[in-house]
Amino acid sequence: MTPMRTGDAGFNPWLATVLLLLGNFMNLIDVSIVNVALPSIQQNLNATAAQIEWVSAAYVLAFAAGLLPFGRFGDKFGRKRLFLQGIGLFTLASALCGFAQDMSMLIWSRALQGIGGAMMVPQVLAIMHVMFAPEQKARAFALAGVVASLGAVTGPLLGGALITGNIAGLDWRPIFLVNLPVGLFVIAAGLRWIPVMSSDRRMRIDWIGIALFSLAVLLIVLPVIEGALLGWPWWCVAMLAAALPVGALFVWRQAWLARRKRAQLLPVALMRNGGFLSGVAMVMLHFSAIPGMFLVLALYLQTGFGLDPMQSGIATAPFPLGIMLGSYVTGRFGTRVMSWRMAAGVSIMLAGMIFLRHVSGHPPQALTAATLAAPLAVCGFGMGLTISPLFQTVLKSVPAQDAGAGSGAMQAFQQVGAATGIAIVSSLFFVRLHGQGGDYAAAMSHALIYQICAFSAILVILAARGVMRGRAEPPRREAVSGR
Repeated sequence: MTPMRTGDAGFNPWLATVLLLLGNFMNLIDVSIVNVALPSIQQNLNATAAQIEWVSAAYVLAFAAGLLPFGRFGDKFGRKRLFLQGIGLFTLASALCGFAQDMSMLIWSRALQGIGGAMMVPQVLAIMHVMFAPEQKARAFALAGVVASLGAVTGPLLGGALITGNIAGLDWRPIFLVNLPVGLFVIAAGLRWIPVMSSDRRMRIDWIGIALFSLAVLLIVLPVIEGALLGWPWWCVAMLAAALPVGALFVWRQAWLARRKRAQLLPVALMRNGGFLSGVAMVMLHFSAIPGMFLVLALYLQTGFGLDPMQSGIATAPFPLGIMLGSYVTGRFGTRVMSWRMAAGVSIMLAGMIFLRHVSGHPPQALTAATLAAPLAVCGFGMGLTISPLFQTVLKSVPAQDAGAGSGAMQAFQQVGAATGIAIVSSLFFVRLHGQGGDYAAAMSHALIYQICAFSAILVILAARGVMRGRAEPPRREAVSGR
């Protein structure tokens, strides 16, 4: 069937979008809520530093490895079906996390959550990409940015409230169990209100390509997570070295399929598109900086300076509030001057991270929830300016029939970046923490070097694209969105 559009009788794309973003909200809130709970989990289950790192990394690793294949599965089997099945698996895995009795069960349940998230998340942007007319996509993607910020706001605050309240003596467990009613609602409402999009049942799945891609992700992420804490044993170095030929074999496989006119897991046309590739590189760098920062920030605030989970959640709230403001501002520009908006947003984030590194590295004697408010708000505002034009820039060159693959590829590399960022930032943090005899301020200051480098690298890529040389994008004819 033809993809449904806004004008189709009996179809409301905005209602469908709300349900799609509510499902995505579950993933977003889960990431941020877990960071607040890490100190409580560590104490309750007697976890080591490596195990705590894997509570986040197991999810991100499974999520990253599954995004590209499940994005393609959505193109073949139907994006609505994959979205709802992913919600169901994510909800089941959340229950398993909530009832975990040891760290092994929790980590494996988090990996299952990651698979469920990988099933549903690529379908969200893929459906929105096809469902809306070009002039409406800017508003829809800006709404996605607002929902992302709400997830980041709600996670720390809700997590802090649930853990501090110690509901029924369950300590940290309700942070996972809260997903159950939300997931069941999205499934029930989605069956009725999310449209069935066109799919290609004749498409052949590249199982060899899936195996190669998943292996490449594993070869990169696993040694990065474990290497620094273990002193870089030989097998970590060997895995990183093996990732290059495996990745090259994956690319060769996709080119071989393209020459035979067969569907590719990652379309070769996208791999030859310089704009898509540079956009994906910026997505990787951008999202490698944030998750790791919030992981170590929770430990910095709670373990280092004695804030309780609620106070820690309040302390980080200025960041997502800044995202909300930035998303509102950037949404009013529609599809105009997207590269300049990205450059402005990234520059603001870079300045905010330098500010945050200074404040966290020289904390006052009595650190409170307000201490980091200003730099976090600046960083959040910059991120809000950046998200919508960044996603639009990457996806605007993806044809509708490959929307699932394009969205899955972008988000897969986003999560590879996130997993790598978590590993690098947490390693920098723990290595300096142990080397400095428990100096959390020095450890936090050391860890934030990565964020400064990542955002500087994005500005270099933007400069290479011609943005910083004054070549502004030609103006669009449509009215500014939101007016």
